[in-house]
Amino acid sequence: MTPLEVIFWIASAVILISAIMMVTRRNLVHAALFLIVTLFGVAVYYVLLEASFLAVVQILVYIGAIAILVIFAVMLTRQVTNPGQLFNKHASLALVMSILVFIGLYLALSVWPEFSAVAPEADTAAAISNLGTAFFVEEDGQPVYLLATMTASVLLLIPLVGAIFVARQKE
Repeated sequence: MTPLEVIFWIASAVILISAIMMVTRRNLVHAALFLIVTLFGVAVYYVLLEASFLAVVQILVYIGAIAILVIFAVMLTRQVTNPGQLFNKHASLALVMSILVFIGLYLALSVWPEFSAVAPEADTAAAISNLGTAFFVEEDGQPVYLLATMTASVLLLIPLVGAIFVARQKE
């Protein structure tokens, strides 16, 4: 096994375990922390695929913004534990059905000739440069995606400021 394969299998185990821990925790703060571990494992996948831009976006947007926003929302509400049962009576049926669906998908996709194909190596440096240029450089006097980028940043900032405002009012 190559070192990249070892890293892949370790990241896969971490993602699988943290995803299972995320959906089985009663404490919502712990579930959100396991969500962060799962999202970080996906960023490791992007690094292994040599998609460094996607790895950075995964860390900055999903871990740095969305997951932290979820933690803020959970911690600002007084209810951090779920009083209900951890599993319902159909959990074993759901497990069996998910395994059957996984086996069915694997068998259906394994006969597809492109299932084991290897993608050609991409020029990631040029792709990142082109993406950055497309976001902020003007075309015909108009910024291409500047308004969308600024709108997304404001939409992420407003709930954070609102949560801080609500939390400070209760004190």
